[in-house]
Amino acid sequence: MRIERTTIAAGLATALSVLVLAGCDRRPALPALDTFGPHPTLVKPHGGLLPTVKIAKVVGWPAGRTPVAAAGLKVEAFATGLDHPRWILPLANGDVLVAESNTPSGLKGTPGLRGVAERALMGAAGAGVKSPDRIVLLRDADGSGRAGFRSDLLTGLRSPFGMVQLGDSLYVADTDAILKVPFTPGQTTITATPVKVADLPAGDIDHHWTKNIIAAPDGRSLFATVGSNSNVGENGMENETHRAAILKVDLATGATEVFASGLRNPNGLDFEPVTGALWTAVNERDEIGDDLVPDYMTAVRPGAFYGWPYSYYGQHVDKRPTPPRPDLVARAIAPDYALGAHTASLGLAFYRGDLLPAPYHGGVFIGQHGSWNRSVTSGYRVIFISFKDGRPVGLPQDVLSGFLDEKGQAMGRPVGVAVDRRSALLVADDVGGVIWRVTPAAP
Repeated sequence: MRIERTTIAAGLATALSVLVLAGCDRRPALPALDTFGPHPTLVKPHGGLLPTVKIAKVVGWPAGRTPVAAAGLKVEAFATGLDHPRWILPLANGDVLVAESNTPSGLKGTPGLRGVAERALMGAAGAGVKSPDRIVLLRDADGSGRAGFRSDLLTGLRSPFGMVQLGDSLYVADTDAILKVPFTPGQTTITATPVKVADLPAGDIDHHWTKNIIAAPDGRSLFATVGSNSNVGENGMENETHRAAILKVDLATGATEVFASGLRNPNGLDFEPVTGALWTAVNERDEIGDDLVPDYMTAVRPGAFYGWPYSYYGQHVDKRPTPPRPDLVARAIAPDYALGAHTASLGLAFYRGDLLPAPYHGGVFIGQHGSWNRSVTSGYRVIFISFKDGRPVGLPQDVLSGFLDEKGQAMGRPVGVAVDRRSALLVADDVGGVIWRVTPAAP
């Protein structure tokens, strides 16, 4: 893991945290589970001159230590020593592709004191390192549950994230474009030059730089996630064109249209197995309190508007964006299931396998990267939510916890989740540099 360049930034972030928290000394008004489920409790918003800041300093995994798996499960390292692994694509032949990626270089970023604070926080969180900009191939040739072979499959990218393999092509979502390159499953290095399929919104701010993709069932188009260029439009709505949205990209022509909008920072994408509906995990806005606004997952309705930045959870108005847009608020629909306030829910994968115990069948796994804008940490875990008849039911269950040590420091932070060919759960731990593999505790 590479954190040697974050010492100064971590110190600044710690000082800022003390300053901000000392001024407000707020604690969540609600039990954490009240901000989960189809009808979360939404308290009155409150904020201040500076946001509440509390982030778990990254320290890495001590030798022999792993996350804590739920009862009936075990977790082992599938691969270690990776450089900021963010997203995972298991292939049908058993190989696993991993996007090693971080914030793009050369961004202008947020100006002023807020920008200084953001950069300090990135350092403390283990994100202040140069982006590796590559796709790595991992192979478990002997069925041991551990990758005995790895290769740099594709290099020279620009903050890659989402990946899709269709036929003899690999599609990669860089921060500024969807690329296509010839690829035959089984090969370990790509020497061909990728070609651009379509541009993606980026620019010199690129506030939410991660762009994910998934293929439509007919294989003719891709859905692409694009996060907002700000928290609530403070960088100007002219910089939000085709952002805070899921786009649909025609693979034959590259033509792009907005499929759904008002989604502040969508990341995970998957199709629900029973209904075939597209679902996404979304990071909601910050700086209006410990309990606002809950992140969420939702089925994505074509043409729907989910409120950002003018409202949240349907038509709860956010007074910060100017000018207000009551016409858009009137159109805003509420998402389906809240995932907790400030949990940074990123990964989303439905379970179609049968290796894990029966209660996991048909439900969804969510990777929660962890909070920064909350006086008591939230997230830093992988959770599971059951589904029945295509809808989420019940409260979330921990699948992997223990990413924070006894001092509240982050040994790792989960991001992408995926299911491998043998139906085990894979979890990308970006600052831990690990791909974790979850299987039944007993054969």
